[in-house]
Amino acid sequence: MRIVLLGPPGGGKGTQAAILKQQWDIPHVSTGELLRAACREQTPLGQKVQAVMDAGELVSDDLMLDLLEQRFAASDVDKGFILDGYPRNLAQADALDKLLRRIDQPLDLALLIEVDQQHILDRIEQRAREEGRSDDTAEVVRNRLQVYLEHTAPVAEYYAADGRLIRVLGEGEIDAITQRILAAMQAADCMH
Repeated sequence: MRIVLLGPPGGGKGTQAAILKQQWDIPHVSTGELLRAACREQTPLGQKVQAVMDAGELVSDDLMLDLLEQRFAASDVDKGFILDGYPRNLAQADALDKLLRRIDQPLDLALLIEVDQQHILDRIEQRAREEGRSDDTAEVVRNRLQVYLEHTAPVAEYYAADGRLIRVLGEGEIDAITQRILAAMQAADCMH
């Protein structure tokens, strides 16, 4: 099962990905972790990523796709993956589809975890208190939400257009959200 996880920042994507990873025995491919690992390992690709990040620039779509292609070539993704943090816009969604078709691993579905904006602000405020994360101030979160609404939210409609989108309410207890995800996937006949 090959899944893209979508949703607003602070919407619980990482939490649900960790649970679903265990449930289905497929890797959680986080683009943030992929970038950090590439820098740590200092492979030729990792060195390119490090140079871009050291310059304070965003990693290009082409470079990100190279990293993803390299990751998808690993044997642990033979049964599928849960991709988190990519695509972030329509051009990336299209490029990802082309990559996955080319390597004969087409995406099965996109799972959108929908969360009310105020709920996200409350959740992130709590996470900031508990984890001391500097990127979790109200102002930063509002900015990230605005970027999400303008650029990433339309990606859901991209997947909805061809029937690959499943929407799930991401509010409430973690276990309840997981059960909603599993039920929605079962109803859509996505469980392999």
